[in-house]
Amino acid sequence: MIITNSTFTLKKSKIALLILSGLFLSACNETKPIHIEKSASLSEVKALPLKNADDLDPYLNRNIQDEVFYFVMPDRFYNGNTDNDQGSKTDIISAGGFDKADKGMYHGGDIQGLQAKLPYLKGMGISAIWLTPIMRNQAMQGDSSGYHGYWILDFNEIDPHLGSNEDLKRFINAAHKENIKVFFDIITNHTADVIKYVECHGEDGLQYLMKENDGCLYKTLAQVAAGDTYQAVIPKGQENLKSPAWLNDKKYYHNQGDTTYEGENSIYGDFSGLDDIDTNSPEVVTGMTEIFKNVISEFKPDGFRIDTVKHVNIEFWADFAPALVDHAKAIGIPEFFMFGEVYSGDVKELSAYTTVGKMQSVLDFSLQFALQDTLIKQQGTHKLVEVFESDAYYNDSDSNANQLLNFTGNHDMGRFSGMLKSSDFNYSEAEIIQRTLLAHAMVYFLRGVPIVYYGDEQGFVGDGGDKDSRQDMMPSLVDSYNDDDLLANIKTTADDNFDENHLFYKTFAEYADIYYQYPALRFGEQKFINADNKPGIFAVSRTLKDEEEIIIVFNTAKTEKSVALGFTLKNGEKIYPAFKNNEFVDGTLTVPPLSFAIYQVR
Repeated sequence: MIITNSTFTLKKSKIALLILSGLFLSACNETKPIHIEKSASLSEVKALPLKNADDLDPYLNRNIQDEVFYFVMPDRFYNGNTDNDQGSKTDIISAGGFDKADKGMYHGGDIQGLQAKLPYLKGMGISAIWLTPIMRNQAMQGDSSGYHGYWILDFNEIDPHLGSNEDLKRFINAAHKENIKVFFDIITNHTADVIKYVECHGEDGLQYLMKENDGCLYKTLAQVAAGDTYQAVIPKGQENLKSPAWLNDKKYYHNQGDTTYEGENSIYGDFSGLDDIDTNSPEVVTGMTEIFKNVISEFKPDGFRIDTVKHVNIEFWADFAPALVDHAKAIGIPEFFMFGEVYSGDVKELSAYTTVGKMQSVLDFSLQFALQDTLIKQQGTHKLVEVFESDAYYNDSDSNANQLLNFTGNHDMGRFSGMLKSSDFNYSEAEIIQRTLLAHAMVYFLRGVPIVYYGDEQGFVGDGGDKDSRQDMMPSLVDSYNDDDLLANIKTTADDNFDENHLFYKTFAEYADIYYQYPALRFGEQKFINADNKPGIFAVSRTLKDEEEIIIVFNTAKTEKSVALGFTLKNGEKIYPAFKNNEFVDGTLTVPPLSFAIYQVR
């Protein structure tokens, strides 16, 4: 069944082809490199001069909808200073954990490494860098390290494995000189695991008294109200590990045992033992707000991505988020922007945090799940319609769907290419490449702000989520990383992977060029034109007032598909043949398999 928007009409004006991007992969055998043929270079059909971050508005006054994000885990990117590989030289709690052969340990990437690679990022059209948490962590918990940054002890200084506070300031200044923004990943839900429970860990807090794999079972609010509580204890010598000092007081934590990520315990429970902060406490609201006001004042980042948002009571966000934005504006960061991680595909749940919770935006998990449905599970393109028809839920005084952050995969769920590889459809490498690039095209050109997950531009795949999707860009010693074939690449992760001629790098750079050239792709209202309840066409328009209108047509099927767009070309008007078998006859566009087309309505 074809689904169309019967109210959609086009302006009676000249229609010119902006871009047709179709990747055709030759039938390939198991050897590499794979030959990938593009029937026309994107640069041959540009209608306007190329733009990059230099041509955008200055970073300080630039709207979030102008950005192309790069999400990077600094420890896994590039080692700019081997002297900090072992972390702190004075504080044992933040020292060690360095083992390049172990995917759960520190690998040596740091802030100086990021600064050294700014030209690489700029060349791909990146205008904003989002870093995983960089504040000082507990180096080791169990048999893994805090390389990822989510086990914070000290909110006042950078983790010594990554460098110093001065290194971070120099990096931000260098990025700003390149007109690139820097966003910090922050956490208010929990700290590192310091607090223990006598019932689970003994009087000294150093034992393990639970049944294997049980953890410390959650105590419900009803149990706590009835007096059935855990006795919290901090092991001797660890009483003052956290900074600022108020974080060392047990009364500012829930102390109810481990979460199962369901119901009330998703807010009140400990994540794998991490100390869950009592964000219902007025003192905590004030304290956490002051912590991050100080971070803004000292380092001058351009915004925050906020971790584990739905695991904190929503009332906290309604106080916290506006206070930080107001503070940033007061000290001269007028476009300071925050977006949250709400791991849910439910638009009503996601949007609650931009309306009731007063956050400016969230990561669009609903779109990511729809990309999985359409491009991995081969469901109909109506799955995309179901996402976009709910966009109005996000609208309020400082939020709208155009500000949502679009992504194909991340450090938790894994890479889109890895999801394709592990699916039940047994996709060939050639088809994984096509589907991965098409997913990224949707991230760039449908409403929202695009994010590239580090390594995707080099064809990284991975064996799953979490540690398996956190490969090294610098030469790796991890066997389970290095045995993976990379897409469109004869290298492995055992090699240096900063190839500016890689197909994905160049394609993402071209996507960014298009995104920057046409304001309707960043700010335009999106209207649905056509979809289907099986793989095939998905078409939308992006309209910016009366100034610019763009039409985007995707084909998610493995065969060419046609769509009636409702207009007829006049004799003599030129449509650039970027596809060899592209046809536009009597108002009907035929799009090759796993490809997309973008038109501008003049």
